Amino acid sequence: MIPTNTRETYGAVGIREDLSNIIYNISPEDTPFMSNIGKSSCDNTYFEWQIDELDGGADNFHVEGDDATALAVTEPTRVGNYTQISSKTVRSSGTAEAVDFAGRKSTQAYQMAKRAKELKLDMEHMLLALATAPTAGASGTARKTGSVGAWITSNVVAASAAPDEADIRTMMEKCWEAGAKPTVLMCDGVIKQAISALSQSVSELRTAANDKSPAYVVAAVDIYVSDFGNLQIVPNRLMPADTAYFLDYEYWDIAYLRPFTTHDIARTGDSVAQQLLVEYGLRSKNEEANGKITGWAAV
Repeated sequence: MIPTNTRETYGAVGIREDLSNIIYNISPEDTPFMSNIGKSSCDNTYFEWQIDELDGGADNFHVEGDDATALAVTEPTRVGNYTQISSKTVRSSGTAEAVDFAGRKSTQAYQMAKRAKELKLDMEHMLLALATAPTAGASGTARKTGSVGAWITSNVVAASAAPDEADIRTMMEKCWEAGAKPTVLMCDGVIKQAISALSQSVSELRTAANDKSPAYVVAAVDIYVSDFGNLQIVPNRLMPADTAYFLDYEYWDIAYLRPFTTHDIARTGDSVAQQLLVEYGLRSKNEEANGKITGWAAV
């Protein structure tokens, strides 16, 4: 029983709000592909490089005293890609910059920091696309850099069902025959779980009365050991659905024509504006060093 005339918060006036001065953001910002491949520079919107390969093993024996005969040689192949421009722009009114926001001193600076993270996610998404061909662009039409999926054309397995270990074995054999040594299988979360379910991972549950270790169950596959090398299974939220890339990171890099730059946009009134911009292209040093499986339908 509450005594008569006891003041309670329910009817009180003037209670100050309690708003935390920290902003909590759980959105993912990891970019496994971009973070692990190399970086380089380029000097033009179309940049080129050369690739080559050895002839396969063959019979090679000559008679004693025979004349030396020159072999027909194959010149390196010249390939290239286009750079593309990605940007984010933030505009804030003068008033928005003057008022006191919880969790940030400047709404403009806070939004620019957010957009920088989003820009990297955009890049990861576009670089991993399945079929973005190199596009020269034109006046009024954006250039596009050829994506991972478009570059990989030699070592390809077209599946027609759910993830299957036989497909992985087939792909690793294809890569091995081509001289490739992929070390990473990159896929989305659905395929990652399907791969973990394939091998019925050894589970260990500690129940002995004298065992004080925490009980646990191993239900994931992080390393796949094949006849032709080990694969690290790397989940990536930005991977195309139903697709797995078999990657050798050493054979990819991002060539920057213009690195990440922030510049102010001229004021035209009572607002401030800034643009974050980057111009870059994907270099596939030799697409045969990699592979892809498509059509792994989710179950």
